[in-house]
Amino acid sequence: MLLALLCVISGVWGFAELADEIVDNDSRPFDEKVLLMFRVAGDNTLPVGPHWLPEATRDITALGGGTIITLVTIAVLGFFWLRGKHALMWLVLASVVGGGFISTTLKNLFDRERPSVVEHLTTVTSPSFPSGHSMLAAVTYLTLGALLARTTRNPYEKAYYLVGAVALSVLIGISRIYLGVHYPTDVLAGWCAGLVWASLCVMAARWLQRKGAVESADETSAAQPGS
Repeated sequence: MLLALLCVISGVWGFAELADEIVDNDSRPFDEKVLLMFRVAGDNTLPVGPHWLPEATRDITALGGGTIITLVTIAVLGFFWLRGKHALMWLVLASVVGGGFISTTLKNLFDRERPSVVEHLTTVTSPSFPSGHSMLAAVTYLTLGALLARTTRNPYEKAYYLVGAVALSVLIGISRIYLGVHYPTDVLAGWCAGLVWASLCVMAARWLQRKGAVESADETSAAQPGS
């Protein structure tokens, strides 16, 4: 619970600092410099890397898009429903839907234009700050990683779930910069906001566990076959 609280505090602080930077337009030189690092020198329409990398990057970025997030959420909700874990089912639903609402609200509030210094390698329609893909990836995958980590007392398994969730969120965020549709500060802010919301959801899961609505790791392990 203490770690989750620290994540909330640090995430709020990080988002506030980034928001202040973009409101004052102080981050523009840094943002544009990083974007140009992903383009061939002298041609801001041509991305660096082998010919297959842009398509692979679009595949990665899709993991943070609305379609994939929705399908993953439906699959997880169905799993929890079949297992009779209705409290967790509603928690995951609230986490993802709430994250989407917060992302949309923040985008409309700041209404930052998309990067224009490089050519976009995928289609975008909404404002730029914060990155919705980065935020929803953090919300969805960090929440699921934390819930999976609760199912075991093995520290290596816990680390595997959490590191995997973080790595996936990072890859999705970087893909948005590579494709030229987000400034680095958009992605950083998305991660911060996602970390805050995911941490709050984890704290809610802990509260439900104390109320007896959610199984502890010991109870979950005991219920598994062969344990």
